[in-house]
Amino acid sequence: MARIYPFRALRYDTQKVKMEDVVTQPYDKITPEMQQTYYDRSKYNLIRVILGKKEPGDTDAFAPTPGEPAHNVYTRAAESLVSWRKKGILREEAEAALYGYSQTYTVPGTQEVRERRGFIGLGHLYDYADQVVYRHEQTFPKHKSDRLALFKATRAYCEQIYMLYSDPAFTAERLIFDSGRPADLEITDEYDVVHKVWKLTDPTLINLITTAMQDKKLIIADGHHRYETSVTYMKQRSAELGLDRSAPRPEDDFESPSERADEPHSRALKPPFPEAAMMMTFVNMDAPGITILPTHRVVFGLDDFSTEAFLTAAEAYFDILPLVEPASEELVAAEGVAFIAATRDGNHLLKAKSEAILAALQELHPEISARQAKLDVVQLHRIVLEHLLQLSHQSIADLTNIRYIRSAEEAVEQVHTGKADIAFLIKPVTLDQLRDISLSGDVMPQKSTDFYPKLLSGLAIYALD
Repeated sequence: MARIYPFRALRYDTQKVKMEDVVTQPYDKITPEMQQTYYDRSKYNLIRVILGKKEPGDTDAFAPTPGEPAHNVYTRAAESLVSWRKKGILREEAEAALYGYSQTYTVPGTQEVRERRGFIGLGHLYDYADQVVYRHEQTFPKHKSDRLALFKATRAYCEQIYMLYSDPAFTAERLIFDSGRPADLEITDEYDVVHKVWKLTDPTLINLITTAMQDKKLIIADGHHRYETSVTYMKQRSAELGLDRSAPRPEDDFESPSERADEPHSRALKPPFPEAAMMMTFVNMDAPGITILPTHRVVFGLDDFSTEAFLTAAEAYFDILPLVEPASEELVAAEGVAFIAATRDGNHLLKAKSEAILAALQELHPEISARQAKLDVVQLHRIVLEHLLQLSHQSIADLTNIRYIRSAEEAVEQVHTGKADIAFLIKPVTLDQLRDISLSGDVMPQKSTDFYPKLLSGLAIYALD
């Protein structure tokens, strides 16, 4: 049972800041150059909270020195939030609300314009074993420890989890968007994506939406690290507070700071304690507007890498076709599983020999399901990266020899400039593949998908205190 809650969000006061100056892309998509740009844009930019700069003399958040006051990116993030609230830069909404959210964008590399629609609310946190929330890819332990330190320091969720659900009747979309009411907020980001937000406070509307969502299964599209970290934090706090994390308790007098009890209609629409929920954007995967881009793999730091030796070994599993240029058109046109391997010695299209690869996977990784074994990204990781290039599963998880890059041009450039040994350009995972893998309980390798565009950070904040 998926529980969705309205909440009294912290939001920027648009009389004091220009929204384009304070919002950001999600923390894991922010390069050092983007970080500096955000810092320069405004002293109230959310970058200071979600991905602050390290400074000389910072204390270690994970192994603090006894008796030494902490001062690091996490303490500064918390100080920024406190200061901005005192100054009224961030204000708590007067009413609990859900927020309609649309993004209008041009699909990268095309002229096609799409609109993705959804809504922002609090989602109850579940273990994967509860079979309400499903993941589709693995995560990096380092990222989760970083987010947990941030959540504990700030006591606030400043970024959303991007959740998918299925509803062929388009219930929420019709309730939210069919009125034709103008958006309350409109922002154009650095990728020329137009973001619009509608504040929804009508009790009847909120009840209809949350009721319609109760039987939905939720699939994490973006935000696996934040979701899993939030679940960890929720478990820690429920143990500390001695509270049941499994269900809301409308009969209690507990008041969440972002969901006050002075609104009678909302008393049953609150988590049992603040950490039992996380801010999420819910998007119907049956509606148009969803785009999944590929995330390419760049491998570096290999000992004595040889293009010739690699291709010779790869011939057992792939038909290999030389390419003049690493053109994505060739990859898209290739039937079945295929990759482009770009090295300083040339470019090659690798088309999978299905029988050979499936036999190898069954021998090397019998734990992999037949459904997973057919995926491009699984064959790339298990056969190419781990078997042919001899990268360990742990080194891949630790990012020891691999980078994940959206731009094919950038991936190839890193090879040609000597920053990498080989780049693998891949096809995107399809929505049907993602749905089947997730709901079956399987997972894909890290960074298997790149949903575009990203949800803006800073449209709303869920404060736990």
